[in-house]
Amino acid sequence: MSDLESLSVKEDNYKGLAVDEVKPLDLSASSIAHYAKTRVTDLLPSKEMMKANKHLLNPLPGLRLIPGKQWVMFLSAFLAWTWDAYDFFSVSLNASKLATYFDKTVKQITWGITLVLMLRSVGGIVFGYLGDRYGRKYPLCINILLMAAIQFGTYGVSTYEQFLGVRAIFGIMLGGIYGNAAATALDDCPSEARGFISGLLQQGYTFGYLLAVVFTRVLADNVKMGWKSLYLLGGSVSLCLFAFRLSLPDTKAFVRQREIEQYNRDCGIPQPTFKQKAIGALKNYWAMIIYLVLLMAGFNFMSHGSQDLYPTMLTKLYNYSEDRSTVTNCVANLGAFVGGIVVGHFSNFIGRRLSILICCVCGGALLYPWAYIKGTGINAGAFFLQFCVQGAWGVIPIHLSELAPPDFRSFVVGVAYQLGNLASSASSTIETTMGEHFPVDGHDTSEVFDYAKVMVIFVGSVFAYVFLITLVGPEKKMASLTHNIEEEEQEAGRENQA
Repeated sequence: MSDLESLSVKEDNYKGLAVDEVKPLDLSASSIAHYAKTRVTDLLPSKEMMKANKHLLNPLPGLRLIPGKQWVMFLSAFLAWTWDAYDFFSVSLNASKLATYFDKTVKQITWGITLVLMLRSVGGIVFGYLGDRYGRKYPLCINILLMAAIQFGTYGVSTYEQFLGVRAIFGIMLGGIYGNAAATALDDCPSEARGFISGLLQQGYTFGYLLAVVFTRVLADNVKMGWKSLYLLGGSVSLCLFAFRLSLPDTKAFVRQREIEQYNRDCGIPQPTFKQKAIGALKNYWAMIIYLVLLMAGFNFMSHGSQDLYPTMLTKLYNYSEDRSTVTNCVANLGAFVGGIVVGHFSNFIGRRLSILICCVCGGALLYPWAYIKGTGINAGAFFLQFCVQGAWGVIPIHLSELAPPDFRSFVVGVAYQLGNLASSASSTIETTMGEHFPVDGHDTSEVFDYAKVMVIFVGSVFAYVFLITLVGPEKKMASLTHNIEEEEQEAGRENQA
């Protein structure tokens, strides 16, 4: 029996599935009271659930369930997200070189970074919409191809105004990658491996930073064309990534969704238009979407607040050399990479919310060694602080995917992420403004502030915010990411056998 024939047996299960997988939001007093009572009781997994899921402690069985083709799909998503981050950090790591080239101040160059952050939401909306309507493949391919064009365009600029123009357009490209990359990596991922894959995918951003550091040292600091060499390399690699993703199919989950809709049409079952599905999703998920934006605002403040001014603190406050500062920041990013994978994986066992809460508490406890130890011990503080920050981040791709409307996963995940980023785009400005109130004795107050105190206050407050909003928020651990009911039953059978 073919896949489409088998669907007729469960025809009623698919009728209207694309619009109404959940009931409209119940805002009655009893429903709100029940929700409030269960925020703590649902946080800790029961003994029965812990016993049933103990097989998830070892990531290898879950990873073995991922077929080779799905690993290739994941690699395409991971590389796209990595190379996106590489381009972004290529500006911040070379701000002084760009200032010299364009005869501008470093502050003026950072407008290129601000424009990128401000326009990411536009890319999330545009490419998220295209990904949910036309599939994960071609919108992501177009996104990568346009990113290559912008990278070559950055290589060719000769004036400051041209630089700002191409960086503004890159902001749209940067914002479009995340939603479709996450869907490509997670749509077809077995539930047992989701946490690990989520954490690994998220750390593509960290890996992109490390690549930008390496190529800045290898190319920008040594070859004749300087910083432009980074964008010549960036555009060339992006073209290779475009060809790589183009050679792969769309996700099985998206294809299956379209097969179900086509089968229902052939059977005379009315199917909603994309506009009707969008209205239905907004009607049922409006509160969830608002919550996700608020959650991602906290997460982006946590990331930018602990990273953006940290090199400045090391060089200005503690007089670290550029080489020593680079080493400490690389150690911090290695901690971030490890934390994202480890915590992302264990969220399969203890839950998404509890994993985030633990990271917030541990991160708060590590603020002092991260900011105040001046010797080599600061490397340990930086490693474990970023382990906690990016450990919490490692849960985010799958947590957002499980909470998002099934037919608008690319859109909601991408837009929530980028609107949160937009809200946090002023984090460096906020910290700098706070720093003006904490001058360091014996230094020129126009240049050196007590960044350690400022960042501890700021990041500590953000940890508290993320803790509270996660505590009161929902969770749908192991929720289906596909409309393939037979596959859901197989997954449920595996869990029952365990």
